[in-house]
Amino acid sequence: MEIELKRINKFLSEVGYCSRREADKLIEAGRVTINGVIPEMGTKLAPHDVVHVDGKQINASNEAFVYLAFNKPIGIVCTTDTSVEKDNIIDFINYPKRIFPIGRLDKPSEGLILLTDDGDIVNKILRASNNHEKEYMVTVGKPISQTFIERMSGGIPLEDLNKVTKKCTVEKLGTYEFKIILTQGLNRQIRRMCEYLNYEVQTLKRVRIMNIKLDMPVGEYRELTKEEFRELNNLISESAKVFKPKMERQRTKKIENRK
Repeated sequence: MEIELKRINKFLSEVGYCSRREADKLIEAGRVTINGVIPEMGTKLAPHDVVHVDGKQINASNEAFVYLAFNKPIGIVCTTDTSVEKDNIIDFINYPKRIFPIGRLDKPSEGLILLTDDGDIVNKILRASNNHEKEYMVTVGKPISQTFIERMSGGIPLEDLNKVTKKCTVEKLGTYEFKIILTQGLNRQIRRMCEYLNYEVQTLKRVRIMNIKLDMPVGEYRELTKEEFRELNNLISESAKVFKPKMERQRTKKIENRK
């Protein structure tokens, strides 16, 4: 029987070392070796290959995965590269196992972010992130108008990306405060949406990711409950049923165009 070879980035993800995206960065930086040789991107592993990252051997682990909800303080950076950022999330939490964040939350923002050593669930959540709700509480520097609420909820053009943000739920909570629920995760999305309407964000806090709610003090974390994890898995599996990888979508489009 033919042995299925596994790409190096998938291996690093599945053993809980980092996400596939982070693994690609490590490989590109020449920090990964296979049998003492720096591999090319996309290299596949044979069963007896030995993998090192920064000189440390990486082995598959049979330990149970960790799933954490963390209330990130302002000023903490969501990166696993502890050699680059002093105020990084990994050193701040100082968890006894190697974990990594699922997605990110900007340095000047605070609130809920999930962390794990389960690379498989990271890929599923990030892949389906545009179908799942993330809720934020935001304050701005001047009174909020009804026009602001309507335009924010209807979609804001982001010229550098040549796209309009998806329609979302926006609710005014006070003179300077509003709640917004997004189903996409563009870089600095809320801040850029506000800037387009000449509003400056003063504070931004994420209070919910899908079914996981922020319920711990700033700077503290907790493990997901069994109920939370079960519902999270259900949400991911539902979105996976309708998700098509980019290459598959392009292939389908080409076939349809030939008809």
